[in-house]
Amino acid sequence: MLKLNALIAGSTGYIGVQLIKLLVKHKNVKIKYLCGNSSIGKNISFYDSSLRIKNLPKIIKFKKEYLKNVDIVFTALPNGEAQKISNNLSKNNILIDLSADFRLKKSSEYLKWYKLKHKAIDNIKKSVYALPEFIGKKIKSYNIIGCPGCYPTSILLPLIPLIQKNMIRTDNVIIDSKSGYSGAGRNVHKKYKDNNLYESLSAYGVGFHRHNSEIYQELNSYTKSKIDFSFTPHLIPMFKGILSTIYVDLKPGITINHIQKLLKKYHKKNRFIKIMNINTLLSTNNVINTNNCFISVCKTKNKKKIIILSVIDNLIKGGAGQAMQNMNLLFDLKENEGF
Repeated sequence: MLKLNALIAGSTGYIGVQLIKLLVKHKNVKIKYLCGNSSIGKNISFYDSSLRIKNLPKIIKFKKEYLKNVDIVFTALPNGEAQKISNNLSKNNILIDLSADFRLKKSSEYLKWYKLKHKAIDNIKKSVYALPEFIGKKIKSYNIIGCPGCYPTSILLPLIPLIQKNMIRTDNVIIDSKSGYSGAGRNVHKKYKDNNLYESLSAYGVGFHRHNSEIYQELNSYTKSKIDFSFTPHLIPMFKGILSTIYVDLKPGITINHIQKLLKKYHKKNRFIKIMNINTLLSTNNVINTNNCFISVCKTKNKKKIIILSVIDNLIKGGAGQAMQNMNLLFDLKENEGF
């Protein structure tokens, strides 16, 4: 049986902890190293009591020498850090990155949106943006995998098929997304300490959220039409889950039934994507603690317009679960292995 040795860098953040929870159940993976900075010497159970597992290593500081002993490196680090690690990879290493370091195809776009100069420009060409439902077997041609952001995951899964098949107008898509506060990382409590995080709804990044670049890049790759959308994210007073509400205009001659039929056909073989009946009202409760994305197409009074609802668990389908799903694709394992 295939056994993969893994290193997790950034193991104590919300995504890192979630990734460990998944990988310990994966029969083909052995977690060899857990790496961190401020947490050196601690057990991961300090950050999550459910991880009191004998065989898990203590947290240590990352050293490039460790790469000789692992097959896969998962990086759940602040933006800019995975680039440094990528420069030390050998041909025997796979890097699966959960930050934004290898999501954008142009270093100039990375600088524009993340205000950081990319330190591994040559490696961008060796990387691929990997939304599993669309990348498929092509992922096997790359050893640096850029996992999508959580918001884009919920948005691209319903929109790409519709744009690719020219069924909706692309000049006025409106996206309203709401996420649990874990999407802002473990330091969210410091960032929002004066904003009554647990009892308020907050819009942020209005018009200029970093994920705009990622959404535009991917939608643009599926059409020659002009892409114009508005994306507004919000933090809501719960721990995790994302609900994206997407308002679109239909192309002439297209009805809501055409949209429903296409999405069902397109995602028929994608085991984690569930296309619900028309007008099904969705909740994050439908998907919490799963790698699923539930999608519902809803009618409006104007038959030329529809509303799409899409829900995911931001830490699993929008993060650690997607990373593990990509790993399964890379190594020809069952796509749902470990879930």
